[in-house]
Parts: sequence; structure tokens; C-alpha cells
Amino acid sequence: MENDFFIDSKKLSQAALERKHKLETDPSSRSNHMEYMPDMEKIHSDVRDNVMSHMNSYDYHQYTAEDVRAALEHDKCTIEDLKALLSPAAEPYLEQMAKRARIETGKHFGNNVYIFTPLYIANYCENYCVYCGFNCYNDIKRMKLKTEQIEQEMKIIAESGMEEILILTGESRSQSSVEYIGEACRLARKYFRMVGVEIYPVNTDEYKYLHECGVDYVTVFQETYDTVKYENLHLAGHKRIWPYRFEAQERALMGGMRGVGFSALLGLSDFRKDALASALHVYYLQRKYPYAEMSLSCPRLRPIINNDKINPLDVHEKQLCQILCAYRIFLPFVGITVSSRESAGFRNGIVKIAATKVSAGVSTGIGDHESKYSGKETDSLQGDEQFEIADSRSLGTMYKDIEDEGLQPVLNDYLYV
Repeated sequence: MENDFFIDSKKLSQAALERKHKLETDPSSRSNHMEYMPDMEKIHSDVRDNVMSHMNSYDYHQYTAEDVRAALEHDKCTIEDLKALLSPAAEPYLEQMAKRARIETGKHFGNNVYIFTPLYIANYCENYCVYCGFNCYNDIKRMKLKTEQIEQEMKIIAESGMEEILILTGESRSQSSVEYIGEACRLARKYFRMVGVEIYPVNTDEYKYLHECGVDYVTVFQETYDTVKYENLHLAGHKRIWPYRFEAQERALMGGMRGVGFSALLGLSDFRKDALASALHVYYLQRKYPYAEMSLSCPRLRPIINNDKINPLDVHEKQLCQILCAYRIFLPFVGITVSSRESAGFRNGIVKIAATKVSAGVSTGIGDHESKYSGKETDSLQGDEQFEIADSRSLGTMYKDIEDEGLQPVLNDYLYV
């Protein structure tokens, strides 16, 4: 991408505007979204074919109340049972699903709820994803934290008591190199017991390097498993290449990562099919890498700055609850994260049923933790946020609220020897 995409708080150049218009109006100007770029590693895996075969053939209208009742009676949830539990026929059985999900959560996680916080260190991006606040054509304030600024943000977060951090960047190799991210992860190891990253997908050797820098787990959102919809939403950049993104978690595990996280962004396409594909993506990798820790997130599309090009498909709280209960019944050992995109009330309820991890003290902006945590205005430059959050509770408030629900908040349960 041209550098003029990255000019802070200035209008795009005429050339950039013309390129943007061409991408939006002329499909022939876009690269093949299924064809790897020269720098992208190809791996040989049957996981993608298995997942997509089930998703593409999934007709959720064919499932009946009898199928749902049978699924809930089975000791072990099969793929066909999962399809029934995600179908419209399961909506009247949400209470029964919640009871079953709560039992499974209790068996494998007790009453523990894990807490973490994200830290965005840069918001430059080289992709044109029409629904994202960071996309390269969006006129927002861009920022990349310097090493001393990253460390200052980490100190402030660590002083709050947080022990797990998720480091995020916009998807720009030129502005946020693997080495830059690796240095941030080394710094994070000074302050936190658990370090994750949510960055652009990289090759196996680069995941190995990040693991050596202190990264425990990698999270990648596929956004949507619908390849046609994906093509129409991701118009330019490395993210446009659908199969390379799909295989990111497997490359991370090949690179030595202890855990990986998965998600579709619910509301971009048919949420039932995306939920099925997300669960099966975990299911097949879990069988291939049984030692790995795996987790699912369930974000819904949120409002972003300067965006009128995406009309999200409605996914209501009841439907989100159905998805989470189905995830838990089908994948009883998998961690489930509910982000600050959701309301405090919903999060308080779902951790008693299916979810095992929540974020607290969240900011999706760049360089603003000091002002948000202290309540004082600072002179430091701040970068715009990726999306609006719904639950802004601090770690202290979140911790107390979890305890008030009769649950045990957990900041870290790993010992390093």
C-alpha cells in the first residue's frame, strides 16, 4: 500500500481515493482472494476441507425440535447434534441448552472466570476491510507506540493488578514488523504472567520467533468463513487472502505456541454457518494437536468511525447465547471469551453458563491507558479506537462483580519454572 494511506488526520491523496473507488466498483481490480501471495507459507492440511464441507452443506432449516431434544439427551455431542443446536429449531430450547452448558462448564472449569486486558500498540493497517475502523482508507488518527510508550502503558496496566495481556496491532507489516511486535512481547514478559497476540497472520518461523519472545497464545479472527462474502468485504491487502488466514492457527501451533484462539465476527454473514465453521475449525485442530489449548471468541459487529458501507446482519443476545451454549456442549474443554463489545449485564449472565474468560479495563485506542485508568487528561498523542466498546468496567469492578455472582475471578493460573 502507498504510504499516503498512513497520513494522520489528513485527507487521502487523489491517487488513493481513485484506487479506493476502483476497488469498490471494479471487482477485476482486486487480487484473487484464494491465491497465496509470494511471501505466504503454504501448509498441507485437511482441516480446511473438512470444515468447509460441513459448512457449505449445512441447511439449518432441516433440523426439527426432535433433533434438538435428541442432541440434548446425548452424553457426547456429535457434529450433527451441534448443527441441530445451532438451528432455529433450538431457540425454544434455550433454557435447556443453558442448563446443559452450565453443567459442562462446571465439570471442566469449576466456577473460575479468567480476566485479561488488550493493549493496542499501533493502528496502522494495509488492508481495506470495509467494516473495520482501522482500514487503510479510513481517515482516523494513526499512531504507533515507541518502546518507552509501550512500557509505560504496560506499567499502568500491571499496576492495576492485571496479569494477562493481549497485544494487538493493525495489520501492517511495514509499520508493525514482526521484530517490533517481538520487542513488545519481551517487554510484556517483565510485567505479565501470560502474553497473547492478535496480529496479522505470519509464517511458521515467525510464530516460532514470537514464541521465543514470550508469546503464549495467538488469536486470529477469520471474520467470516463464507468465502464469497469474505471476498466482497476484504477488498485489498494481505488479509484478502482467505486460506492463508484460515491456516494461521495451525501455523502458530507448528511454531510452538501453547494455545490458539478462533472467532468469526458475527453479523458479517450468516451467523449460524459462521458459528458452525468456527466450532469445527477448533474441533478438527483439537484432534490434530491434542496438547494445545484452544479457545473461541464470539464478537458481534460493533459501530466504527466513518463507516456507512456495512449493514450488519442482526445477531441478538438470545441468538448469541444460543451459539455460546452450543459451543460449550460441543466443545466442553474449550475456553470461551466474551469481549467488552457486549454489555455488562450479558457478560455477568453468560459467565454463569458457558463463558470462561472476560476482558476488563479495556481500551481499543492507542496510548490512552494513563488517561483512562487515572481519569486525568494527558499530553500524550492518542490514536483512534478500532470500535466502540459496551462494557468499560475496570479490573477492580469486574473482579468484584464476578465474586458477587458467586464465581472465582482468576488473573493467572500458570507457574513458570
